[in-house]
Amino acid sequence: MSWTATDIPAQHGRTAVVTGANGGLGLVTARNLAAKGAHVVMAVRNQKKAVGAVEEIRATVPDASLELVALDLSSQASVKEAAGQILAAHDSLDLLVNNAGVMGIAESRTVDGFEMQFGVDHLGHWTLTALLLPALLRTPRSRIVTVTSTAHHMGRAVNVANPHLKGRYGPWRAYGQAKLANFHFGLGLHRELQRAGAHTVSLIAHPGLSDTDLQTVSVEGSGGGASQRFFHALARHTGMSAEDGALPQLRAATDPAAKGGEFYGPLFVNNGAPVRKPILRRLGMDRAVAKLWEVSERETGVALDLHTPAGA
Repeated sequence: MSWTATDIPAQHGRTAVVTGANGGLGLVTARNLAAKGAHVVMAVRNQKKAVGAVEEIRATVPDASLELVALDLSSQASVKEAAGQILAAHDSLDLLVNNAGVMGIAESRTVDGFEMQFGVDHLGHWTLTALLLPALLRTPRSRIVTVTSTAHHMGRAVNVANPHLKGRYGPWRAYGQAKLANFHFGLGLHRELQRAGAHTVSLIAHPGLSDTDLQTVSVEGSGGGASQRFFHALARHTGMSAEDGALPQLRAATDPAAKGGEFYGPLFVNNGAPVRKPILRRLGMDRAVAKLWEVSERETGVALDLHTPAGA
């Protein structure tokens, strides 16, 4: 039987943080979690759009428990401020969905000097995850879901000497690197959590080809690049809806049978029901994960502390 949103178990009493929850897959994820009773922290950059997203959710889920937190993943200062706000309001967290991202844009830099796609898609989420870990680690059966893409297959592991692709930038090269970083981060985090004996688990998911506003932003962010327009048209005519595209991450986040280190995506690569996928590209993964950890800690100055705080 196909897994659908109706299979999401009750989420009452649970607190979930969803990045990029003001549109596309993030909005669908937030709405479905709220519909099942979760308190959803919508961590988003565009606050005006976020207000509209809250209204949209409450139009179908009138009693939705929602909280808005300003989060700009392109700014480490903003990430730290958002994490501080979340921790001040919540002693424990049940779920973190690292969903937000940018795709195939023209070369640019974050305020911290990072290549934009790597900086937003990975380094922003690295710091957010690291800072929220204390609340996740003190919560039984908590989960971290990191959203990657089939584009991780075309990515190369991060180069320690040139993680921001200076002199080697290409929109899709950078996107492939960022989504492979998401892939390696989710799986590497799973291994570290296991080694630490933590009850928190890490999973990864990808939405296949989904027709969301990510495609539109990609076209705008590339100045109307030909390949970006092609993928926008492809998603519009053959892609899944955001409702269907969000199902793999929702399954990874809520299915009681899902386990740490698993990968969820559409049955037919880019389309279809959400299923557990095989973990490919295992050769050299340990080395790639180690390099990613080295670069992430060096660039952000933030380490992942996997020890539950004393007294938790």
